Amino acid sequence: MKILIVEDDFISRLVLQKILTPYGSCDIAVNGIEAITAFSHSLEQGDPYDLICLDIMMPEMDGRDALKIIREKEKLMNIAPNKEVKIIMTTALGAPKDVFDAFYQGGCTSYLVKPIEKKRLIELLKDYKLID
Repeated sequence: MKILIVEDDFISRLVLQKILTPYGSCDIAVNGIEAITAFSHSLEQGDPYDLICLDIMMPEMDGRDALKIIREKEKLMNIAPNKEVKIIMTTALGAPKDVFDAFYQGGCTSYLVKPIEKKRLIELLKDYKLID
């Protein structure tokens, strides 16, 4: 599995990387701009990401804006909805509006509230058939 971790907080990046490394190769981006660059590059190379863990609140470009652009790029490339990259939004915000914007309006696959629980993240990976 090819994974992109998009997180501006160093400790959160380390936690996600430690959890996910046994399941695939992990690339890192620290903001939405880097996420879009990495995502676009992976598509151009014919080696797209299977999973993106995308923080909502980041400097320069937040996760909601990055999510919209990623989904727009997939549509432009005629990627079928069932073939889209799985995007799990991560947030320290439990506010219903933030979750609603990312999940229902932005097109993320799922979301997790920080601190990330390893068991719940692994369950999501299994639910989306990214791991057995």
